[in-house]
Amino acid sequence: MRDGKAVRQFLLKAREKLILAEVSGSSGTIHRIWATINDRSPAMLRGLKIEMFWDGAPTLAVSAPFGDFFGHGLGHMSAFQSALFASPEGKSFECYIPMPFKTGMKIVLTNESGKDLQLLFYDVDYTLGDKHEADALYFHAYFHRETPTTLQKDFEILPHVAGRGRYLGTTLSVEANKNLYMDNWWGEGEVKAYIDGDTNSPTLSGTGTEDYIGTGWGLNQYANLYQGANFVDNTNMRFSFYRYHVPDPVYFKKEIRVTIQQIGYASESKTGNPLYSTGTTVYKAGAGLIEKEKNSQGLFERQDDWSAVAYFYLDKPENGLPPIAPADTRMKGMTWGGPLWGDVPQNGAAR
Repeated sequence: MRDGKAVRQFLLKAREKLILAEVSGSSGTIHRIWATINDRSPAMLRGLKIEMFWDGAPTLAVSAPFGDFFGHGLGHMSAFQSALFASPEGKSFECYIPMPFKTGMKIVLTNESGKDLQLLFYDVDYTLGDKHEADALYFHAYFHRETPTTLQKDFEILPHVAGRGRYLGTTLSVEANKNLYMDNWWGEGEVKAYIDGDTNSPTLSGTGTEDYIGTGWGLNQYANLYQGANFVDNTNMRFSFYRYHVPDPVYFKKEIRVTIQQIGYASESKTGNPLYSTGTTVYKAGAGLIEKEKNSQGLFERQDDWSAVAYFYLDKPENGLPPIAPADTRMKGMTWGGPLWGDVPQNGAAR
């Protein structure tokens, strides 16, 4: 077994593709990917697309915006450290997920941002000649965005995937719709995992959004090994957070689908909740579109801007999921200019 490493500095022009690493005719394992870029604006973080192919398969296994894949949701950089991804000062992109291959691999970066990327530095570390078991699993990642989501329809973190594998976790991002729901809490949705024949009742079901990532009663910025919220903007109701099922693995033998409900909470007030003065029709959470009484508290259905990268292992190099959305769809509504070079505050906010 020998080591391989690809280290490069590049100008990546708009619409150009760059192969970051490629191996043919050998087994191996990718152990680490690192990169840094000088333009870390939302347009670039969502406009850059990273793709991975295993064993010469014509269909990709990984397809995601560059920023979201590495845990930087909503086009915002922040400093964080986790078991699978890291950005020590909010200026870089690191991934430590093992990615085995049996006969070859290819990692491709495409610039769909509409502007040139002046500086790209990257490093892909892998070993060659690894002896993998016949039933070794391949790494996959899938990006999905809905803006807005659909009333009473759970957002799909991971659409239905057939095969045997392991759900590794997700980077989730939400921009709550303040125009419709003002400052009312958005995160009452339960994360559900439908596994191996589940229909109405999932094998796993949570108790709320922030509960899923190990906290409770609202959401503030923090970073732990397997769960965290590395970008929190409570003023503008924008959040990016992660949950990795490493010490609590989620296995599936035949199929899996992972979703999150679109449910919020209207608070009680002596003067009445301002939510009901906006003209927005507010529906009770649950079956049927039943309007809530004016100024009533409790759970209600929402429509917000959600995006997610689902990470999982599968027993084949292709997953059959739809292709990633075009760049203009991924970048819709992302107007923050973002930092250049090293000017990145620790909380990810613009200066």
